[in-house]
Amino acid sequence: MAYINTEKFSEALRKKGVDLANQRVLVTNFNGSEQSKDLTLPPNCGGFGRIHHFIRRRELDWPVNPLPIDPALYALGLPPDDKVQVQVFQNAVCSWRCWYCFVDFDLLSANQRYAEFKNSDELLALYLHEESKPPIIDLSGGQPDLVPEWTLWFRDAIYSSQLENQIYLWSDDNLSNDYLWRFLNPQDIRRLAESNNYGRVGCFKGFDAQSFSFNTKAEPSLFNTQFDLMRRLVSAGFDVYGYATFTSDDDRGLSAKMSDFMERLQLEVHDLFPLRTIPLKIYPFTPTKQRMQQTHKRALEIQASAIQAWSEELDKRFSKELRDRPIYEHRLRT
Repeated sequence: MAYINTEKFSEALRKKGVDLANQRVLVTNFNGSEQSKDLTLPPNCGGFGRIHHFIRRRELDWPVNPLPIDPALYALGLPPDDKVQVQVFQNAVCSWRCWYCFVDFDLLSANQRYAEFKNSDELLALYLHEESKPPIIDLSGGQPDLVPEWTLWFRDAIYSSQLENQIYLWSDDNLSNDYLWRFLNPQDIRRLAESNNYGRVGCFKGFDAQSFSFNTKAEPSLFNTQFDLMRRLVSAGFDVYGYATFTSDDDRGLSAKMSDFMERLQLEVHDLFPLRTIPLKIYPFTPTKQRMQQTHKRALEIQASAIQAWSEELDKRFSKELRDRPIYEHRLRT
């Protein structure tokens, strides 16, 4: 198949997705979108936000997902819980086209029919105007790190409003580019990494180069780049976690491939990083169903075998005492 030219596509989308002079980002308006059909609550914040429910356990046959529940509640000094509501804002650009993405592609291509430029003060004001204000804000996408300034600007808006001890800021990253280091200076990166109540997550799109490319439509070699970028985030001092998606069109040698994947997480990122990585179960959403072919339906079945291989590998490498610790207690020291 023809692969996405990630570098060129990223450059083009960044130009469309940010107004640097006015510190504005192209933000999705969910009203009338395909994605809105899957929302459990109507869009809020004038259509530019949505409430997402993060639930620790959705399926009995799948590992629990403590992200961002546990880091956020711990940072805010709130009691533990198994479910939280989170205020989500999405930027309207992404340089990959994951077949399983719950976002319709019209909301990833800088289509201003479904998006508008907003600065962080405006988004924060919309959030504060809502009657129900979850204490966690998630900057999602899209790919927020096509505009890494957005997270910094939002952090500054929170601090300017003296809300840094009341709001936990969380941002998503698909590990597709190095724009954080390309467009932020070292002082800004340090300021963001050392911020109170800020955490981020990067998603590994597969367990090997083939599954990665199948999932993203990107060059297989960029599978390796994900490890490099995650290592840089750890080295920069971010409170960073990992997601992983284990859909693939090929289940041959699955146990060995999963072993290699976890080995690379340990050797190339951090020895404890598998304990900070949560596999996400892929479900078909309204936008997804329109893209799915037979090979994608098979991929949903393969992820069941893949998660078994992941769990077995985790048991081999880490004691039960380590595995049972809260995810934020696995400190990353470099």
